Amino acid sequence: MACFNKFGSTLRQSISASSAMSAQSSMFNAIRCMSSKLFIGGLSYGTDDRSLKDAFTCYGEVTEARVITDRETGRSRGFGFVNFSCDEHASSALSAMDGQELNGRNIRVSYAQERGPRSGFGGVRSSKGF
Repeated sequence: MACFNKFGSTLRQSISASSAMSAQSSMFNAIRCMSSKLFIGGLSYGTDDRSLKDAFTCYGEVTEARVITDRETGRSRGFGFVNFSCDEHASSALSAMDGQELNGRNIRVSYAQERGPRSGFGGVRSSKGF
């Protein structure tokens, strides 16, 4: 019986330490998920880097604003990214700008997600399958 009590005590300590580590880990994940980089979707094709930056500078220091363009045509792909100097500025910009009009279009603003590894060769496949 004493053996089971000792085992139970060790198991409780292990679970307690594990849950403390889990809480600490989730806290670090929450901090890590805070980001100063925003994704901006639904951009007008007339929006360029400068006008995107100008639209967001009233919420804090913008370190970079970039509209993503097609490699071949140079035309806007309708989305971009805005980087702020701190997370608080990004958060206030997200709250204020999501759903607002910019250059005639209602934009969508969210925290930028890290892009996972890409599969394939990144080329365009033809309709014939090769």
